[in-house]
Amino acid sequence: MVFSSIVFLLYFFPAFLLLYYFADNRYKNLVILIFSVFFYSWGAPKFIFVILGTTFVDFHLVKWMSHLQHKLKRNLLLSLSVSINLGLLIYFKYSNFFIENVNGVLSVFGSTNIQWTKLVLPIGISFYTFETITYVVDVYRRVHKPLKNFWDYQLYIILFPKLIAGPIIRYHDLADQITDRSHNDTMDNRLTGFYRFGIGLAKKVLIANQMGQQADAIFAMNYAGLDTYTAWIGILAYTFQIYFDFSGYSDMAIGIAKMIGFKFPENFNNPYISRSITEFWRRWHISLGAWMRNYLYIPLGGNKVGSKGRLYLNLWLVFLASGLWHGASWSFVLWGAYHGLFLVLERSFLLKIYDKIGKFPSTMLTFFIVVIGWVFFRIEKLSDAFLFLKRMFAFNFKNTLSFDSEFYTFFIIALFFAFFTYFKRGQTIQDAVYVNKYSTARHFATSSVIILLFVISISSITAFGFNPFIYFRF
Repeated sequence: MVFSSIVFLLYFFPAFLLLYYFADNRYKNLVILIFSVFFYSWGAPKFIFVILGTTFVDFHLVKWMSHLQHKLKRNLLLSLSVSINLGLLIYFKYSNFFIENVNGVLSVFGSTNIQWTKLVLPIGISFYTFETITYVVDVYRRVHKPLKNFWDYQLYIILFPKLIAGPIIRYHDLADQITDRSHNDTMDNRLTGFYRFGIGLAKKVLIANQMGQQADAIFAMNYAGLDTYTAWIGILAYTFQIYFDFSGYSDMAIGIAKMIGFKFPENFNNPYISRSITEFWRRWHISLGAWMRNYLYIPLGGNKVGSKGRLYLNLWLVFLASGLWHGASWSFVLWGAYHGLFLVLERSFLLKIYDKIGKFPSTMLTFFIVVIGWVFFRIEKLSDAFLFLKRMFAFNFKNTLSFDSEFYTFFIIALFFAFFTYFKRGQTIQDAVYVNKYSTARHFATSSVIILLFVISISSITAFGFNPFIYFRF
């Protein structure tokens, strides 16, 4: 089940809110937990037992560890917990990739291939695995005490607004909200949470779906016959699809959470207006970047290393890991290495060049670099990705595919909102919607617009028929 489905919008979500708001405070967490289990079970009934089982083991391991003072024993329990969670992620997500590559090597030497039944990837495993790791590490570092109640821990892991695609929320940022969020449970938050949800739904349904349908049509073609114009339209459509799809979903998650008293961290901040890849990663999938920084980059030494060479290696390793986290294929590894390379180059000299050429050229150059990277993110087979890149720069502008005016209209809308905050006026408007306090008059005006967007979005879902959520595969 996804937030942009009719089942969720017209049945699950209204039923959840009705029961949640009318439930006694003692039972509100129970309502969330029951609906979260049902939410996940809807799409993956078998794998819900994997989550329930691992969280049960994790909870007791961490509780045991928190009472110990002996450093070696604490380290052993930390290692055991992390190994269990990473082991499951590696088994389900990377076993197929590993076996395929081993068989590729064996075939070169004429050996018999390993027989293997391909595994199905549990939905959201990358996201909730990282959160189980934050729990044990935060408790180990004594950043926050462990939760006393197993069901509270279960709720932290399986909380449905963030379960499928984040944001990835560190344990110490959410722990106190699980036990008491009365200070956030206000009518103003419920309303502004609904506004945020409606905006996210519109971004997903009215922009990402339109871009995605055209991108899928182009990426399904024979790349060898693509003209340059069509290739660029395809990758730009995907560039806007992935942003509005994922940021829209994050907006919906943040909005739902706000409606029930939780405060989730921001996950996107207009990444396409960035003036460097370094800035892009401060604005794109912010919660993943924060996780990588706190639980991988800093343990590797972070900036506090003896040489620039080691610093650059740390950056590169983090982005190799980020690429692998997104998917088990060499194209994702290359995508991570590609971004890591530009981060290293910017630390070395590129940032100085960006400063000299000014805001607009550096923004356009960064956007160009990001778009090229999306080719490897979208196309799983490396040879096909390089062929597509070749067609992008073939300078053959004989258009082999016609695009209707409706697509161009939505393309311009996507372009406009992707760069909406590039100018100060756009940032002011966004702050007024997302950050600033609402007067009664503004509530009336905004709620009218959001209800209209909500109705149009539902109509689009039922009429359009194309409603994928591309981050399911990650």
